[in-house]
Amino acid sequence: MSRTLDTLLRPSLLAVAIALSAPLASTALIAAEQASSVRAYNLPAAPLASTLNQIASQGGLALTLSPALAAGKTSAPVQGQFDAPGALREALRGTGLQLEQSSAGTYTLVAIPEGVMALPVTNITGQEGNQESAWGPVQGYLATRTAAGTKTDTALVEAPRSISVATREQMQDRNVQNLDDAVKYMPGIVSASYGSDTRYDWMRVRGFEPTQFLDGLPLPRGVYANPKAETWNLDRLALLRGPASSVYGQTPPGGLLDMVSRRPSEESSHAIQVQYGSDNYRQINFASTGKIDDEGQFLYGVSGVVRDAGTQVDHIDNKRYNIAPSLTWNIDTDTKLTFLSQFTRDDTGTTSQFMPIQGTKIKSSLGEVSHHKNLGDPDYEFYDRTYYALGYAFEHRFNDTWQFKQNLRYTKSELDFQQLTVGSYAFSPANAAGDISRSTTNVNESIGQFAVDNNFQADFATGDINHTLLLGLDHQRTDTSYRAIYGTASNINIFNPINTTPTLRPTGVRPFYDYNQKTVQTGLYMQDQMALDKWRLTLGGREDWVHQGTTYFNDSDATNTDRIKHFSGNAALSYVFDSGFVPYLSYAESFQPASNADTTATKTFKPTEGQQWEMGVKYQPPGSNTLLSAAVYDLTQKNVQVTTLGAGGQQINSQTGEVKVKGLELEAVSDVTENLKVIAAYTLAKSEVQKGIYKGNRLTLMPNQQASLWTDYTWHTGPLDGFGIGFGARYTGNTYGDQANTWLGKANAYTVFDGSVHYDLGRLDNSLKGASVKLNATNLFNKDYLSTCDGNYCYFGDQRSVVASATYQW
Repeated sequence: MSRTLDTLLRPSLLAVAIALSAPLASTALIAAEQASSVRAYNLPAAPLASTLNQIASQGGLALTLSPALAAGKTSAPVQGQFDAPGALREALRGTGLQLEQSSAGTYTLVAIPEGVMALPVTNITGQEGNQESAWGPVQGYLATRTAAGTKTDTALVEAPRSISVATREQMQDRNVQNLDDAVKYMPGIVSASYGSDTRYDWMRVRGFEPTQFLDGLPLPRGVYANPKAETWNLDRLALLRGPASSVYGQTPPGGLLDMVSRRPSEESSHAIQVQYGSDNYRQINFASTGKIDDEGQFLYGVSGVVRDAGTQVDHIDNKRYNIAPSLTWNIDTDTKLTFLSQFTRDDTGTTSQFMPIQGTKIKSSLGEVSHHKNLGDPDYEFYDRTYYALGYAFEHRFNDTWQFKQNLRYTKSELDFQQLTVGSYAFSPANAAGDISRSTTNVNESIGQFAVDNNFQADFATGDINHTLLLGLDHQRTDTSYRAIYGTASNINIFNPINTTPTLRPTGVRPFYDYNQKTVQTGLYMQDQMALDKWRLTLGGREDWVHQGTTYFNDSDATNTDRIKHFSGNAALSYVFDSGFVPYLSYAESFQPASNADTTATKTFKPTEGQQWEMGVKYQPPGSNTLLSAAVYDLTQKNVQVTTLGAGGQQINSQTGEVKVKGLELEAVSDVTENLKVIAAYTLAKSEVQKGIYKGNRLTLMPNQQASLWTDYTWHTGPLDGFGIGFGARYTGNTYGDQANTWLGKANAYTVFDGSVHYDLGRLDNSLKGASVKLNATNLFNKDYLSTCDGNYCYFGDQRSVVASATYQW
């Protein structure tokens, strides 16, 4: 074995061992324990096949269901507490069908023989609860349902795509503060590429920046005014890796984030959390939900955050004021309307800082540039963003076959932004004494977006084939205004930054950018998820019409209009084994129009196009709360802008480029026992530019390898009853921040550790029930590293941060 191959495989095999060893322990014992566990159900009457498949999937049971037997039948309501087999029998009441269990523990649906009386199922009484759905909360770390990639409530183990889900419990255990934090233990994604940025979350999924969806609708995307989602307001977050335009429309080839907001619940619950930590971090989180009337026709929910904190950079605050009210109207048993709204005000600055290469990557005899020093002007800089959203989720069931859903939202994000940036290494590096020039950036940006998604879902059978058919039409209108003026400021010393000259906003200067861009997109899509015995086949396609018009106010109101028509398809085939293995093969496509605007009205860019083949296997041992996933993929993006050299060395820019990404992703998520929870992930990826002067180079900000492991153990008996500890490790391989892949643009690999300790005070005394305390630390051992360098600037990774939390729930 060559040294190069050996170097590559050793950490790979180690990561595989870490990722897969812990959850496999005592699989049979876990399966038997889970299969007999009792949980609360609150399922209305619905198409029989759909209800049975939902119960079996969530209970981890292997169920063989003949479509002909279940066709046209409606399940009985399932309300109360049952084990999984008991819930299945409850749903079968009055249908003339019953369960038969094989010696291997699998279940088959058969007709009740004539003359045989079916005995009633004994209901285990207890408090009612909501069964997990793709749009609801999850108990523990393992989600069993998802709508990511299909827009239908699908068993995660049967979804023929690489999908990871961060549940609310997982995010609480790790004290997640933003989306960058939420995805750090998932495979195939790099977050916080520029260190923590209080303005936005910078991520790459399989080499590309993901689109963010909230409650089934895309969040608006601009230059600087992008919304920064508040994770406290989320019930779950799913990462779908790979193209998804056949369902979602214009999206990048790498994947997307699918977030679900907290929603009102019939069960009253309230929480308040107070936090204090490093850099004077102070935050209050609150949430409340329950019935408005005794019948539960109207339910309310409200959650929010108040933050007044410093950051790891001197004189840059991180203030946020957020509130998210919601209201559910249960119009009747078949109709529900949920209003979802949010208001967020952010007052912060640029924590990523654009540190000079000298004193960071290039060592200097004068010392190192401090992580904490602010190279800007605190009296001049600010980032003030106001974001609000108002919308609803409507659903109505017509009959046993058809149901309709509509998601609608209007969002508005407005920004005022001023920043100072030191000179780039290529054009104005620091002199021998450490003095460097600075420039100013002054931005005003506004993004307004209206989005609506309508779809009809039909659950029916044709012969022996069960269908979940989705027919949808969505529409988006986005209006973006962007104005940027650049100027100059006084020099500063990078080792001893002191502002001696006031910075002034440029006046009488022609804006470099000054445009209004209106984008209208309409998409018509269809998808059919078919089941024949244990085979699963998914076919889907979508036609999109995009119209984009831009007016350039800094160019005599010149205009540029672009019209795009594009078809995207997807197909997937899988097989559900009784043992819990589900191998699959999928193909998917994406397209993405050029976003924002160039400085002139004369340039028009074609949309980029992506295609991906993915082969994987998922394994959920029957009856267990463990899901193991492995996927290999081959992803291509076309119509990439590239630079080639013509005659005489002249640079020629064209949109004929292509990039390829291939990789392996492994993930294990397990509620191993009541005490132990584990998440493990490993990524091996290779990216390559196919054409242009950078041919053969890697994509920027994409490491070849990543590995992570998080585990939490909580005692529920004995002297440590109520006490828990959590520990995590994250490895990120080296990356390049410049297309040329130079030494100046290289950031070395690094490993950081996280930890937590927590205690349930209610275990001390019943009067303290609902109260708990927790201490979380990220970068526990204060690893000093550069997260990214781009050839001109470097960006420090986050230093150690410790946050203490006190929570009271009732």
